[in-house]
Amino acid sequence: MKFNLFKKKAPEDGVQKEWNAKGEKFATEINRMVEFGEKNGWENWKGEEPTDARDHLADEVVRRLRKANLENKVEAFRNRFPPAHAPLVKYLKEKGQLIEQIHFIEKEKVVFLTGTAYQKRQAYLLNGEKATALDEQIDAVGKSKQGSVFAIQTGDKITTTDGWQGATIAEFEIKHTKAIKTTQLIPFNDGLKVLSITSEGIYLIDQYEENMIHPEPDLEDEEWDAYIDTENGTLSNDNKFIVVGSQSSDHRILDSRGYQIGEIGPQSSYPHFCLFSADDSQLITNSCHFYDGMTIGVSASKLNGLKVEAYEESLLYRVIEDGMRVYCGLAHNDLYMECHPRKSSSI
Repeated sequence: MKFNLFKKKAPEDGVQKEWNAKGEKFATEINRMVEFGEKNGWENWKGEEPTDARDHLADEVVRRLRKANLENKVEAFRNRFPPAHAPLVKYLKEKGQLIEQIHFIEKEKVVFLTGTAYQKRQAYLLNGEKATALDEQIDAVGKSKQGSVFAIQTGDKITTTDGWQGATIAEFEIKHTKAIKTTQLIPFNDGLKVLSITSEGIYLIDQYEENMIHPEPDLEDEEWDAYIDTENGTLSNDNKFIVVGSQSSDHRILDSRGYQIGEIGPQSSYPHFCLFSADDSQLITNSCHFYDGMTIGVSASKLNGLKVEAYEESLLYRVIEDGMRVYCGLAHNDLYMECHPRKSSSI
């Protein structure tokens, strides 16, 4: 985990010179701290955490950025003022919004939602640089792992289509889950079922029922409810397997009907993310502890009957990455691309 060092440019003025000099100093100190922690153990780091001392430059830099946008000179601006996060946090707090459920349609066209599950959401269609607001009743949008089957949830109905706004495949009337905000919606490749991931349970939904497949109910606890934290799940690309997890459970491996066939215990603290490789030969699972965590991989050929114990080294898995909490990711060819709050990586 290292910050890219700033390349010094010939300064045009004092603002640019200070931005680059202090940015390079911050990156150098961060890299030195990370190198020490990874080599000697973070418990042995006694120094102070480096700080980015450029907050006072932010207003002027943002003013210049807006001007560069209007004049279509963004590339030149980025060369003069390398991107930074910390100095711009106040703008993110004031103006930033979460963008999620992003799905590719074709060419430069994608669909996405702003707002998270507990906020008022708005769906948009982005075509090149033009964003168009969609029906404000849309609560969730999903896309199949293979092909181009889309699922759209509006109110008490989920509709699957062959392609974006294509022919309707199926409509599911939802009763129990209509009042629950959806974290992630994944239609099966044939459009006849969907996996609905929420903080009040993970459901397998078809035209006949809404079946909660996670968490498993505690029939002996009269006060039991289905609320979960760090809810996450995925389908294998061929839809033979469902994987679900949450903060207080292992990652559970289910068959396509929702019956458990295996489980993977966390090697960090809390199950947080899961994903199959592009060819379905491997399943990776991530468990987190604050911003750190561990990602492990298991062979998909061994999922039926698999039992990986929590916090124990085992030949049943291999460590993919041992230093980050994963929020999202994708598989492409023989690579995983994962996003972490402090970095992105390809593995």
